[in-house]
Amino acid sequence: MHPIVKPALRRGWRDLNTVQFGMAPAHAIVLGPVDTATGSFLDLLNGTRGLPLLRDEGRRMGFPDGHVDGLLERLTRSGLLDDTTGGGPAADALRKKKAVLDRLRPDLASLSLVAPEPGEGMKRLAARRSLRVQVRGAGRVGVALASLLAGAGVGEVDVRDSGCVEPWDVAPGGLPAESIGERREEAARRAVRRAAPDRPPRTTPDGEELGLSLVILTPRDGLAVHAPDPVTAEPLITSGTPHLYAGVVEGTGVVGPLVLPGDTGCAGCLDQGRVDRDPTWPRLLAQWRSGQQRQVPACDLALAAGVAGMAAGHALAFLDGALPSSAGARWEASVPGFDWHSRPVWSHPACPCGAAEKGKKGERASEDGESHETMAGQQPYAARLSGTWRAHV
Repeated sequence: MHPIVKPALRRGWRDLNTVQFGMAPAHAIVLGPVDTATGSFLDLLNGTRGLPLLRDEGRRMGFPDGHVDGLLERLTRSGLLDDTTGGGPAADALRKKKAVLDRLRPDLASLSLVAPEPGEGMKRLAARRSLRVQVRGAGRVGVALASLLAGAGVGEVDVRDSGCVEPWDVAPGGLPAESIGERREEAARRAVRRAAPDRPPRTTPDGEELGLSLVILTPRDGLAVHAPDPVTAEPLITSGTPHLYAGVVEGTGVVGPLVLPGDTGCAGCLDQGRVDRDPTWPRLLAQWRSGQQRQVPACDLALAAGVAGMAAGHALAFLDGALPSSAGARWEASVPGFDWHSRPVWSHPACPCGAAEKGKKGERASEDGESHETMAGQQPYAARLSGTWRAHV
């Protein structure tokens, strides 16, 4: 182990005996009391020394036996310590690709903030290279989102769509102007390859094709993200494939829900819930789906970029083993205010996805004292799903 105080957090002394790591409240930590000699020793925790050498340095500085190990344990418990050699074999392989790792260093620094164990951030970054994500839809949102995932180190990002690139598909970070007239799918895949720091293997060490860790639906038709067709998602539900919706409809950006089949509300649950609240919903939906879209859709460029960025963030959080707030919820924002707010997508008893039935079982278990889930088994998802879905990806 080569300990290093997480470099992503800036250090400042609040007084002679109290040091603050980090500026932003989300990840800042205050540590004290810290004497002057120990404060000087912190400068030696830069990832260039192993434990034996650090202990020798501590003795030269007059520290008593066990002081260095105690300090390192304290920093580790606080989530402040990283390991420049940790992360396992996949991380070691990534370190050998210096040019690739240099591209990904900002992502690694960010992961170190949310991964408390030393070396865990590097482990998660290296694990992204073995993941496969499919993005269905190559418009202003879909291509930018796919490029972000590839640029963040996801091993394979496959984009699916039909038709040819139109002038209004062009967007910074997405399809370039020179791709107008080309097959949309081919142009999107080329943009994704340009964004990726390298091209990791597309098979497992045993030679098998990588399985899908996540499907992201980014339809160019705003109706398909505002009111996703449950029939389209049936194969994903049946196969147990996690999927996330993202797009823009009439000047409103939508991210979510992230559907974990059998656990969180899906497109069918969303549809059934709307029918319960508005009896005229089926009539309106039938008219919208039967009508032909003759105009260029309203898809503000800045809003599309915001949707792509937020959806990529939620996707990466899920792929890294966390549970983002889009699980069982939709985040929405509209121009010109760009005020993001969340709407829950509750599992519905009439939907065949089974999430509502599992939620009832969770509620019964809670009543019997076997569980601590709340809100009729619908929340919190993190406690109920973390083991199942981390194993899946």
